[in-house]
Amino acid sequence: MAVSPMFPLGSVLFPGVPIPLRVFEPRYLTLVGRLLDEDEPGFEFGVVLIERGSEAGGGDQRASVGTMARLVSAAAGADDLYIVGMGTRRFTVERWVDEDPYPRADLSILPDLEWSEKLAPLRDQAEAAVRRLIARAAGPQSDAGIELSDDPVAAVWQLAAIAPLGEYDRYTLLRSTTLGGLLRQLIDLALEAEELWSAE
Repeated sequence: MAVSPMFPLGSVLFPGVPIPLRVFEPRYLTLVGRLLDEDEPGFEFGVVLIERGSEAGGGDQRASVGTMARLVSAAAGADDLYIVGMGTRRFTVERWVDEDPYPRADLSILPDLEWSEKLAPLRDQAEAAVRRLIARAAGPQSDAGIELSDDPVAAVWQLAAIAPLGEYDRYTLLRSTTLGGLLRQLIDLALEAEELWSAE
């Protein structure tokens, strides 16, 4: 794959999930400007988790697996931009390249996770565990309006996105190599988090 513009962030992005961003650093304003001018074909950029450091200023340590995001909207503020990206495909970072004027990396796209009907019971368990955790964390009616995609793979990524978990747990889910593994890990993490909520 060609070199891609990158947004290192303090949060994990999953495929099929939107991410709103407020862009204010000059280097990222340049990045978005080039996307909007179509200098960067496909209006896509990569999102990776910052494992150590902060979003502003650089000098951070970045995760090696991330998600491509397609720019779906942009609105200008006085000194900033508000954009929304939609997660598309996962990737691994092969190498970081020159960061002038903004972070860029050479990426390899990871294969999409595949659905099998044999996973349906596991998916149901994962949904039940995530909904219980949301209810425990935010109140009994908090999951009432959550509707999942009819596409089973998209629905699993949605469950991973809405589960009230820490970013490193979410990164563990993002790195899954099979959908069954992702579901099992999601169930385990949701149950562990539920136990912690119960202990408080």
